[in-house]
Amino acid sequence: MRYVIIGAGAVGGVIGGRLAGSGHEVVLVARGAHFEALRDHGLRLRVPEGELTHRLPVVDGPAALGELHPDDVLVLAVKTQDSVAALQTWGPAPVAGGGTAAERLPLFCAQNGVEGQRIALRLFRRVYGVCVWLPSTYVEPGVVSAAGSPLTGILHLGRHPHGTDETARLVAADLEKSHFEAPVVPDVARWQYAKLLSNLGNALEAVTGPVSDEDALALFRRVRAEGEAVLDAAGIAYASTEEQQAVRGDKVTLVPLDGAPRGGGSSWQSLTRGTGTIEADYLNGEIALLGRLHGVPTPLNELLQHLADTFARERRAAGSMPVAELMRLADAAVVNTR
Repeated sequence: MRYVIIGAGAVGGVIGGRLAGSGHEVVLVARGAHFEALRDHGLRLRVPEGELTHRLPVVDGPAALGELHPDDVLVLAVKTQDSVAALQTWGPAPVAGGGTAAERLPLFCAQNGVEGQRIALRLFRRVYGVCVWLPSTYVEPGVVSAAGSPLTGILHLGRHPHGTDETARLVAADLEKSHFEAPVVPDVARWQYAKLLSNLGNALEAVTGPVSDEDALALFRRVRAEGEAVLDAAGIAYASTEEQQAVRGDKVTLVPLDGAPRGGGSSWQSLTRGTGTIEADYLNGEIALLGRLHGVPTPLNELLQHLADTFARERRAAGSMPVAELMRLADAAVVNTR
């Protein structure tokens, strides 16, 4: 199988680099300065064993590849807000022997949240969810890092909306030869919703900086409690903290990397890079949506969604709002919903 990594940033670049390192055929899809750096200098992957350089084919769209292979696997690793454009670009791509990518090829959504695969299923027939537990960083154009050891990450895989099949098992086998653990599960959404609860802190980190002092941690607990209340009201199952810890243990322990300091999570990185967009609409916004559908107030998640969107749109510096100011806004938001 050949892996086409649509969005070779922090997550996609690390997955693609690790697959290439274990001998698998990989094509990277990128744009702008990142595309140029990958094309001219290769993918530089900084991991605990050092910096690895992979000279891989890199394209900015399907036209550069010609017909796709019938055994290609597409890995969608763009941020959720970029999914529609990516899917509309790759869905119509022709596949050798007839048909299109959307009709014939499997698409694995290696993204935060749960909306990407729902968007994908409107266009693609064979969609797979991936619960991404992969601490990684986009360092600079052409350079990504992953500090996890002994495993780079844990990627639960399954068909969307549910089930497993031989394709999922084959992809999992390739990943498990590439520094990942990749459990194939019939209920991958249950793991993704659990990860979503953790990702509700991404906007908090992006706006105020590391969630480390007691005030920030207390606020995150309130934000997460809103999320749990919403999922419970909606009847949506999610893996417990204890179940997640039992699976992960100390398999992905972060170690210092030379030349690749570990920054914040994906939302913090979006603000630091000044991309102008952020995925809060599909993280905190998912909880706000479900809250409105099921009559559960979500003032804290709505506030974080609004603030993260504002920071991204106005290109404000990551972590520039004092925690005390956010706490004041949070208390006011809760009072206004009563």
